[in-house]
Amino acid sequence: MNYAVKFRKIHRKIAPILFIPLLLSALTGVIYRLGKSWFGMPGEVSKIVMSIHQGTYLGKDLRPFYILLVGLGLLGLIVTGITMSRLGKKSSPPTAQKMSDRTLHRILAPIVCLPLFLSAISGIAYRIGRTWFGMSSDFGELMMVIHQGEYLGDFLKPIYVLLVGVGLLFMLATGIRMTGIFRKHRTPQV
Repeated sequence: MNYAVKFRKIHRKIAPILFIPLLLSALTGVIYRLGKSWFGMPGEVSKIVMSIHQGTYLGKDLRPFYILLVGLGLLGLIVTGITMSRLGKKSSPPTAQKMSDRTLHRILAPIVCLPLFLSAISGIAYRIGRTWFGMSSDFGELMMVIHQGEYLGDFLKPIYVLLVGVGLLFMLATGIRMTGIFRKHRTPQV
């Protein structure tokens, strides 16, 4: 069995497990950033949204494990997805083909790969570093600058978070639809 097939099997097994945590992370990350930047989200609401985003509702002790597992899971999906991509292969000229979930997934993957990678790495580094390793506030702030795209400035930061979040949501939606979990099963008529 070649590596691409092995990675495809791994990708297909871990993706459905991570669907809900990644969905919650994408939604709450976008809601938090847009709410704070554009809509003046109240402090209490932002605390609730961040509690969901960081898994704080599981308890302070489990929060870093949640972030670590979800982040590593996302990194695993990125790595297995890259191995399955056809970026490095010569492909036949584009033909007019139906825009299927698989086609959309393949088109979006290379676009959102780097921003999702940066978001996962910086999110893990921030939470694990602050909780377990006593990371300095300066380094923690740097991780949040990367995580939220603050280096793009106040105007582009929420747009960056929106695009990364929507990109992840599209990857999740097209990926879960490819699994067939939500297909209607027809019962044979007697």
